[in-house]
Amino acid sequence: MIVPPGSHTAFIGKPETPDQWLMYLYGKVPGPLHESHKYSKYYEGEQQKLAFSQMKYKAAFASVFENWRDNFCGTIVDSTNERLHVDSFRIPDDDGEDARRFWQRSSMDAYASSVHLEALITGVSYVVVWADAKGEPTITPVPGSRMAVSYKPGSLWELEAAARFEMDAWGRQQVTLWTEDYVYEVAYGTIEWDQGEKKPNPLGIVPVVPFENRSRLGMEPVSELVNCIPIQDAINKTTMDALTASEFAAFPQRFVTGLEIQEDANGNPIEPYNVGQDKLLQAEDPNAKFGSFAAADLSNYVTLVDMLVQHLSTVARVPSHYFLVNTTTAPSGEAIISAEAGLVAKVRERMLYFGESWERVIRLCFAVKGDKRKDAFEMETRWRDPEYRTEAQHVDALLKLKQLDVPLEFLWHEAGFSGTQIADFREMRKEDAKAQAEIQKLMPQPQAQSGGQQPNPNKPPQGNAGNANRKIHEAKP
Repeated sequence: MIVPPGSHTAFIGKPETPDQWLMYLYGKVPGPLHESHKYSKYYEGEQQKLAFSQMKYKAAFASVFENWRDNFCGTIVDSTNERLHVDSFRIPDDDGEDARRFWQRSSMDAYASSVHLEALITGVSYVVVWADAKGEPTITPVPGSRMAVSYKPGSLWELEAAARFEMDAWGRQQVTLWTEDYVYEVAYGTIEWDQGEKKPNPLGIVPVVPFENRSRLGMEPVSELVNCIPIQDAINKTTMDALTASEFAAFPQRFVTGLEIQEDANGNPIEPYNVGQDKLLQAEDPNAKFGSFAAADLSNYVTLVDMLVQHLSTVARVPSHYFLVNTTTAPSGEAIISAEAGLVAKVRERMLYFGESWERVIRLCFAVKGDKRKDAFEMETRWRDPEYRTEAQHVDALLKLKQLDVPLEFLWHEAGFSGTQIADFREMRKEDAKAQAEIQKLMPQPQAQSGGQQPNPNKPPQGNAGNANRKIHEAKP
């Protein structure tokens, strides 16, 4: 954990110096007790608790269910994130080649999914755009636990400052502060924040882009799991009760009659057997009789868990077949598509906000290069289709769009081809056109008729029937 310097004094009002900005922004970094850490644990399944109804059950069965896991929170997040795939960026009168180069150079084909995942789990993640040693723009994802930002008063997207707090493997901290006017960096190993190096900001803007999940006006972004955790806890508790009852069903409670009760030195009765562990009960008294109670019925637990999972499906807008809720028959393909309508709508809503953030990232890349496209506010993020359909259905829909004279390149994009593949298609079509032209040159050309008239290619050739008839008539006496 990064510990702020202790030699700094508190200040009143808006931060003015770099160390004051760092103190202010460090206070906004999620601490060890922040809600975001709880959401991360629920996503990974580390929150699972052995919620036994009584302590004696925990003492008897805790070791049996020590590694038990039944976590739906990961499914809820992953079902959304697996449909969020950035394909390319569309800029009017531009082929998008430079934007694709920025994207590929920073390996964002892989790391973009991590940015979405972190935002869905904790509520927010960040991307920093800065120039490397060669002056090329570099896109760097940063989790919300290592960065804090400050918005301009009255603005929902313009930043006045951002700070990144990092720590290396040797426990040394490194801090970077960006404002519109300067960049302030405290190198690794430097303890005091007022001993950093200050340089002008060549971009004139804060090169940090937040990715906020479910952001409301005037409210903090929230996790996808904020409303799902209470239901997940109820499922854990009910399932643990069922597992505990299953132990009693497998080894039913036993009873014995006619056995003399033993007492300790204080007169308290001594339990003769540990029924939670012993497998064989015996007694020397011939009058002792053993028996067992009926096995427990677990169907009530199954019904309750199914009901809770259905509630979880409704709250999370994830189809129930993702949770394998017990049904009499398997859903058909059309039923699955209909059931996923809510999930697809939720994914498209996330695309709306995340897409705007990615457009700001690409504009920052152009700003690093000093390109005029840094002000290309008409840029659009192209996403892959979040709806799962069969290949035959998809292609059939595209062929019908082609009948409406929809451009071929748009159909390629809708078919799911990446920007790189579409660029290859353009070159392939050029090569095909050149090859076709060469073939036409090698083919024999039609000869011109006398008088300069060319034969009509649309007129069928005349036969020799007229000439043959004339010769027959001339041959007659």
